[in-house]
Amino acid sequence: MNDTDPNVARAARLDCASLSDALDRLGIAGQCARIKPRGEGFRMAGRAWTLLYGPAANPPGTVGDYIDDVPPGSVVVLDNGARENATVWGDILTEIAHRRGIAGTVIDGVCRDVALCRSLGYPVFSRDHWMRTGKDRVQVEATGVPVNIGDARVAPGDIVRGDADGVVVIPQEHEAAVLDSAEAIERAEHAIREAVRGGMRLDEARRQHRYHQLQTRAEP
Repeated sequence: MNDTDPNVARAARLDCASLSDALDRLGIAGQCARIKPRGEGFRMAGRAWTLLYGPAANPPGTVGDYIDDVPPGSVVVLDNGARENATVWGDILTEIAHRRGIAGTVIDGVCRDVALCRSLGYPVFSRDHWMRTGKDRVQVEATGVPVNIGDARVAPGDIVRGDADGVVVIPQEHEAAVLDSAEAIERAEHAIREAVRGGMRLDEARRQHRYHQLQTRAEP
């Protein structure tokens, strides 16, 4: 995580469920469907550094030697078209990314060598993991372009947040509104829990703190 970026720091303090509710409230499709952490306890927050893959040409292009160009604190976001038959991330990339202080990796596709990312505590989020290489099967088409991750659009510089529930993306142009809304949701939920611990009925606590309005679409 980039500690000098105040909105990334705010996102890191929020869980993905609250951010998802805030995205829904604002009508933003930022939940990355089917993208899950490869290790227990993986959490990340950072700004997206994006790369788009396509099928390999003949002769095939490279799967990519980009990792030294990714700024520390970024999240590497790899759009491999949801392919589950070939990987685009493995142990060499994990080791270098971890050493360089990259916040994590998100893949619309699969990764391999999960034992290393788990042992290092380097967060990788993907559809699944499998060992077959992407070499000669896919190639880099572009970097620094908008990509698709689990039906969510991710543009370079968007905030990407991951935890045990999956991954959400917060578009730059809406990040203040999303973060404000998610913080309000977490405050209300904390107040409901405190009220119930104090003996209040759950339905009354939810009424008092407007629980059923928390995820309701906000008026434009």
